[in-house]
Amino acid sequence: MIALLLRELRLAIRHPADTLSAVMFFVLVAAMFPFGVGPSPELLARLAPGVLLAAALLAALLPLDRLFGAEAEDGSLDQLLLSGLHPAGIAAVKALGHWITTGIPLVLATPLAAALLNLPTEAWPAAMLALGLASAILSVFGAAGAALTLGARRGGVLLPLLVLPLSIPAVIFGAAAIEAAASGLPPRPYLLLEAAILALAAPLAPLAAGAALRGD
Repeated sequence: MIALLLRELRLAIRHPADTLSAVMFFVLVAAMFPFGVGPSPELLARLAPGVLLAAALLAALLPLDRLFGAEAEDGSLDQLLLSGLHPAGIAAVKALGHWITTGIPLVLATPLAAALLNLPTEAWPAAMLALGLASAILSVFGAAGAALTLGARRGGVLLPLLVLPLSIPAVIFGAAAIEAAASGLPPRPYLLLEAAILALAAPLAPLAAGAALRGD
C-alpha cells in the first residue's frame, strides 16, 4: 500500500499538469469573480466563503476522471487487482494520493484566493482547514465515483453528477465555518461536522469503489 502511494506521488511529480491546472483554475475563478459581482469589498467578503468552497471543489474535480482511467487503459489496473491488494485498499490509496497532490496544493493556494475575494485575514486559517476537509471528502467520494464510471461512455460527464451532490454538506459546513471565523465566532462546530462527514465517508466510499472495480 505504501509502495502504491509512493508510486502515485512519483507520477504526480513527473506529470504536474493536473495539480497545476487545478490550482490555476481555483485562483482564476477567485480572480474573475469580482469582475462579475463588482468590486465592492463588503459584497466580496460576504460571498467569499461560498465561492472559495465551490471553486476549490470544482478545481479538485478536474483530475478525477483520470484517477483509474490511465491504469485501466494500459492494463496496470488489472495487475493491481491481481496483486493481492484489496480493491477497497487500492481505492483508498488512490483517494489519498488525489488529496495529497490536489487537495493540499489547493489549501496552500487558499490565502491568495481569499485575498482576491477580500476575506478578512483572521478567517484564513479556518478557510484553509475547511477547504482541506472539503477536498478530502471530495477525494473519497470522487474515488468511488471514478470507479463507478470507469469504462462508461461519457464518464467524464457522469462523474460530477455523482460526486458533487454528495459534497454539498461539505460546502455548507465549510462555508459556515469560514463565515463564523470572519464574524469573530468560533468555527470549530462546523469544522467538526465536516470532520464527521469525512470520518463516515472515508471507510465507506472505498468499499463502494472496490466493489465497482471488481465488477460486483
